Amino acid sequence: MLRRRLSSLLATSIRNASIYSKPSFITHPLSSLPLPQFQSVHPNPKPNSNPNGFNGIRAYSLLSLNDLRDNPGARKKKTRKGRGIGSGKGKTAGRGHKGQKARGTMKFGFEGGQTPLRRRMPKRGFKNPFSLTFQPVGLGKIAKLINVGKIDSSELITMKTLKDTGAIGKQIKDGVRLMGRGAEHIKWPIHLEVSRVTVRAKAAVEAAGGSVRRVYYNKLGFRALLKPEWFEKKGRLLPRAARPPPKQRDKVDSIGRLPAPTKPIPFSPEGKEESSIPTA
Repeated sequence: MLRRRLSSLLATSIRNASIYSKPSFITHPLSSLPLPQFQSVHPNPKPNSNPNGFNGIRAYSLLSLNDLRDNPGARKKKTRKGRGIGSGKGKTAGRGHKGQKARGTMKFGFEGGQTPLRRRMPKRGFKNPFSLTFQPVGLGKIAKLINVGKIDSSELITMKTLKDTGAIGKQIKDGVRLMGRGAEHIKWPIHLEVSRVTVRAKAAVEAAGGSVRRVYYNKLGFRALLKPEWFEKKGRLLPRAARPPPKQRDKVDSIGRLPAPTKPIPFSPEGKEESSIPTA
């Protein structure tokens, strides 16, 4: 490529020099006459770069865009397997004859029959599959929402009320736990229905003349409590309240009511018998 560019450069230089140079051996009777001066009509004439007035040789670069190439070996062609014996990767495509590697892939982590690494490593810790996750909410946050008018203290405050007002997150996995943070801000009686309640929070609410009831909802019950429009959209009826499992019967006071209730159940001997959880 360099030889071709050099030869083209020399040829062009010689040709331009012969065209623009004035031969000294040719004489003409009109050569002594002054030649008329023609003004360039180009809108933006370029200034003469050569101070001697000779612009015959053009500047050429040894590299141009059409000569750009990758370095040798920069692009390697993909090996095409199974394209005949002459390609070197035909027939068995480089897998050899028979054997485990010639027949297919193995299970991830398979080490040829020996005990794999995932089984050689010791186990640490324990994850209880029966553990429950409750979203905490403090009494101070509930009192703040009551003061701004988002929660009506005269009605029953359920987990749906807490979700709609933003007191808790949108995802309620196993219920809501009422905490005693900000209990000093509760100055009036309120009635709540939550999944769990701490001793301090229950004492603060009852001291103000209110009540807290621990209710049980299963997964379907939580959906019916928090999103009753889903059942209406599907054309289905609200499910019946489910009974708690035996291990949670002593941790709840009653079964959750559907749809979301607006009035509390009084804690009286008659009301307790009516709302008691059947053991049969």
